[in-house]
Amino acid sequence: MHDDIDFRKIIDVRGLYCPEPVFRTKIEMEKMTIGEKIKVVADDPQSEEDISMWVNRNGHELLSVDKKESDLEFIIKKAK
Repeated sequence: MHDDIDFRKIIDVRGLYCPEPVFRTKIEMEKMTIGEKIKVVADDPQSEEDISMWVNRNGHELLSVDKKESDLEFIIKKAK
């Protein structure tokens, strides 16, 4: 559980499918400053790979991915 982490934003992309979860994550992260964290909640199984690859490709830091029933919770730190 990550209740102690201070998130700049939490976005819920449940019910959306590729490429929408990545696209919405990108839009929100562009509004953030370096070092801020965002929590993304998705239910598309493909999101685990898609968001992880996007984070790595763009030089950000994936702090965690938690699976809770059908949901995936990503904690991402903006690095640049």
